Order: sequence, then C-alpha cells, then structure tokens
Amino acid sequence: MEKSKTFKEVIVWQKAHAFVLSVYKVSEKFPKSEMYGLTSQFRRAATSIAANIAEGYKKRGTADKLRFYNISQGSLEECRYFIILANDLDYLQDVNKLNTQIEEVSKLLHGYIKAIKNN
Repeated sequence: MEKSKTFKEVIVWQKAHAFVLSVYKVSEKFPKSEMYGLTSQFRRAATSIAANIAEGYKKRGTADKLRFYNISQGSLEECRYFIILANDLDYLQDVNKLNTQIEEVSKLLHGYIKAIKNN
C-alpha cells in the first residue's frame, strides 16, 4: 500500500470534508435566530473534525498525531449531539444522510487511529 503524500488523499479526511459540506448546506436552512447559536457551533464542530485530521497528518510523532485525531473524535461526538438537537427542533429535512455520513467518518477515523497505533 502506497503512503499518501497529502492529507487530501486520506479517505477519512475526504469523508469528513464531505460531512462538513453537508453540515453547511443543511444549516443554511436553520432559522436566522440560530446564526450565533446552533448554526455556528455545528459548523465549527464539523470543520474541526476535518481540520484536526489534516493537522494531525503532518505531525511527526505518533503521540502528537493521535492527540489531533482524538480531538477529531471529540468534535465528531459533538456533531452527533447537534444532529439530535437540530432534528428535535425540526430543523433537519433528512437526518438519515447526516447520520450515515457521521457514522462512516467515525468508523474510518477509529480504523485510522488503530492502524497508526499498530505501526
């Protein structure tokens, strides 16, 4: 298996980035009163997943890499809650798409972390 040259080649980052784009798209329809509340927090947490994968990618030490990937995991869990909240507030039309995407990112990130630990 050939080593990736940039974080953009890593599948977990690609899927995380796709999730960010979905969050931005669905949150455009949130009420304007949520601009500085749920909309901002949800977007920030989603962006943090992909951004920390990208940042961790260039870290040289395993412990450093794992710290950034763990931050991504925390942001991912935060997004799981925001999906529940947005759905309960009837802000989401298709909660299944977001749930499917976040579950895929979660599994890939878990596997990526496990592979790094085993190397």
